[in-house]
Amino acid sequence: MGRDAPAEPTPASEALNIGPRLRRARIRRKLSQEQLAQMTGLSKGFISQVERDMTAASVASLVKLCEAVQITVGSLFQPSQTMLITAEDAPQINFGGVGLTETIMTPRDSSDVQLIWSDIAPGGGSGPELYSLDAKAEVAYVIEGSVVVTIEEEAYALRAGDALTFSPRQDHSFHNPSSQDRAVVLWALAPSPW
Repeated sequence: MGRDAPAEPTPASEALNIGPRLRRARIRRKLSQEQLAQMTGLSKGFISQVERDMTAASVASLVKLCEAVQITVGSLFQPSQTMLITAEDAPQINFGGVGLTETIMTPRDSSDVQLIWSDIAPGGGSGPELYSLDAKAEVAYVIEGSVVVTIEEEAYALRAGDALTFSPRQDHSFHNPSSQDRAVVLWALAPSPW
């Protein structure tokens, strides 16, 4: 056992289940348990036990682990961010445009990702002017109908089942080219621009 492990492992049922969160943070940083052990001075076996909630770490060890995987100690104790937004309860939003009914499908305070459901009437869209958003990635996934997404000077014609990934920092716009059929598009933005 590592020098920071208690004499007897604490069963997971008696401790907070922080191990999986530490493990996910380590993996996100692309670190092996051995690399993390070298960075923190803790043993690989001790780290393995902490990640499996088989032992409790001292405050000093927990601080070392969190610093190495670049998370805050407090984040280990925050409740899960799982939140259900049903189609009936999704709030409608209005970012402008013509012939659009849009709802936001992620929590309003979500900063990691934002999903927007757009129901676009025939001929509707974001409007004639190009716009850009402060996010790293945007995906347009067409659920029904067709939509044309213009990015700077290039137009992409998308049909149901198509997905287009692009930088929302580029000037872009979208519209439903049909004169009779609606289009339904799910937009994903990461991180959330507002």
